[in-house]
Amino acid sequence: MHAKHDDPKQLVRTQVWDALDAAGAVYDETAHGRIPNFRGSEAAAELLAELDAWRSAEVIKAVPDKAQLPVRARALAEGKLVYMAVPKLATAKPFYLLDPEALDVPFVDAASSRVASEIAPTVEVDALRPVDVVVLGSVAVNRTGVRIGKGAGYSDIEFALLAEAGLVGPQTLVVTTVHRLQVVDDPMPSSEHDVNVDLIVTPEEIISCSTPHRPSGIIWDRLEPSKIAAIPALRARQECAD
Repeated sequence: MHAKHDDPKQLVRTQVWDALDAAGAVYDETAHGRIPNFRGSEAAAELLAELDAWRSAEVIKAVPDKAQLPVRARALAEGKLVYMAVPKLATAKPFYLLDPEALDVPFVDAASSRVASEIAPTVEVDALRPVDVVVLGSVAVNRTGVRIGKGAGYSDIEFALLAEAGLVGPQTLVVTTVHRLQVVDDPMPSSEHDVNVDLIVTPEEIISCSTPHRPSGIIWDRLEPSKIAAIPALRARQECAD
């Protein structure tokens, strides 16, 4: 779903990872090879929580990356239902269900991918409630809403699965929380299957994106057979379509 367009994207990733490392802007030893766990992620979560769309949201779908842990923990603390993807969407029920009313551990612990994998039930796509806000991690993002992840394509597939099931649509707010050094001023490569964002939230500001794009479902001819074979939810959708 991403291989044909990945070389230009990798150049952007490398530039951003290098800039973050040079500035000491991540908690890990290096930003390279991952969604950056950026310094200031807690402040970005606080700024996101000031939005009316966040306050009114009841259901959040969030990535499991460390940078978005403060967002997930805040959502649970505010009584919101949180869905978080199983790593690599590798199970037939590809999302963890974090229900704040059912948790018996601190929200910040439950929101971590390690603890969630131990305590949270998993659910099938068709068992999810419609999603009000989608929270993505990014390596880079520009002011038109184009984002680049670390290259595996799972966030795009997760969104496509939800769109195919009618659980996200034009009314769903799509946001990413990032360090200011991850916001790129120049155009970035993008494909029809890529999920763009409506808002970028840094520790310092909220940026409204000018031309966000999102797919309306799964674009099968952009998926490699090996990727479909590795993700049970995709295999099931394809079998239903056939």
